Amino acid sequence: MRGVSVHQQTAASPFIRACRRESVPHTPVWFMRQAGRSLPEYHKVREGIPILESCTRPELAAEITMQPVRRHSVDAAIYFSDIVVPLKAIGMDVDIKPGLGPVIAEPIRTRADLARLRDLEPDDVSFVTEAIGLLLGELGATPLIGFAGAPFTLASYLVEGGTSRNHERTKAMMYGDPELWRDLIDRLADITTSFLKVQIEAGASAVQLFDSWVGALAPADYRRHVMPASARVLDAIGGYGVPRIHFGVGTGELLGLMGEAGADVVGVDWRVPLDEAARRVGPGKALQGNLDPSVLFAPSAAVEAKAAEVLEAARASGTGHIFNLGHGVLPSTDPDAITRLVEYVHTSTER
Repeated sequence: MRGVSVHQQTAASPFIRACRRESVPHTPVWFMRQAGRSLPEYHKVREGIPILESCTRPELAAEITMQPVRRHSVDAAIYFSDIVVPLKAIGMDVDIKPGLGPVIAEPIRTRADLARLRDLEPDDVSFVTEAIGLLLGELGATPLIGFAGAPFTLASYLVEGGTSRNHERTKAMMYGDPELWRDLIDRLADITTSFLKVQIEAGASAVQLFDSWVGALAPADYRRHVMPASARVLDAIGGYGVPRIHFGVGTGELLGLMGEAGADVVGVDWRVPLDEAARRVGPGKALQGNLDPSVLFAPSAAVEAKAAEVLEAARASGTGHIFNLGHGVLPSTDPDAITRLVEYVHTSTER
């Protein structure tokens, strides 16, 4: 496997060690949506290029992935892509509209519609393998995180036709036609698994499963209708031995179940302190998070004070910790505030 030597090279990195709950020289830091959005260099190289096209240009995807590593000295890179890329790659008519997010031209709402969700083959996303190949030489011992959208979040986009506040069509299918729902989410689990495998085999040292919308569910519904599909993905990639991170927004009541689904690291948004999150998740898991992204708009002293609260809660949790925001970097965030935050976390946690 091409990525094996890469995984060995990054095994001693603070990020990978924290994922495995091993001792670290300092608390590692990376940020969701760190590749782009707030960086002027990102907007410059992407000028006039739609986001999904950007994802399919290997040289461009590699450059955008590297930008926050160079600027902020974060402890891990996350591959520049989007959770709907595998759907686009198998022929779904999906686009990302500014201000709206993903838009599905023909939503999936009947059993006949499932036929449009074919298997994802490695050749469908050969640009990913090429881009990661370009990245590995420049990253050196800095780990690369691959990622994919979790089955529930992908299903929500496909059923609703785009972003939804209430997920009413999604829940209507889940409750009203549970057999169709199960077949849909299982098919998406297989597509997601294939996409993650491509990234790992190309050289990604860890992966994150994003379940952006799953916080809309009650725990009983998550356990019955969603958790089996997420567990299917996480189990299918378990043999690679790379850390598996599972993250959702508004998932305070689901943290224990998300840990049960098979993650090595559970991402926590800003609504639950990390010591409480550790209690909910249970032993044996590292935690990732969880500074409120909006805090970065406050003066530096306030940012450091809030970051110190996160770090103290992480110490009290008694488990491995990767410092991150509780969700993605907001587009209008000052890049210098991010750089200062990385430096603060590194210097204040030096062992």
